[in-house]
Amino acid sequence: MKTDLGKILSVSGHHGLYRYLSQARNGAIAESLADGKKTMIDLHSRITTLADISIFTSEGEIKLNEVFVSMQKVLGDKLAPAAKNSDAELKSLFEQAIPDYDRDRFYVSHMKKVADWYNDLVQFASLDFETPQEPEENTEPAAEEA
Repeated sequence: MKTDLGKILSVSGHHGLYRYLSQARNGAIAESLADGKKTMIDLHSRITTLADISIFTSEGEIKLNEVFVSMQKVLGDKLAPAAKNSDAELKSLFEQAIPDYDRDRFYVSHMKKVADWYNDLVQFASLDFETPQEPEENTEPAAEEA
């Protein structure tokens, strides 16, 4: 099953990742990836889809799905270092996966979040990501002019 990062949420004040289910009057209804429990996320929480997150590089920015794919190439079937592992381990992983990451704007605290999200996706979803749908071209034949 493909993962749509546009429906995977990071919610401030809540641990782990959530799958968006539906809109509610006072917020959103989401399901925890880890245990499948449904929860109401109120309007005052900061909700971010993983599709909206990018990592700063020396050339600009790289979308999170590309970061996850690069991490998978480096890690193979292993999980990323846990947030509690040493900073050096995390930096080493990102230096291999994204050698040109911006060392002045992509901090170890960010690396910890990305590594945790990666591990959550490996364990509870998939690293096979949906790609945005291309607009379909008009397949109707052109009308002939008289």
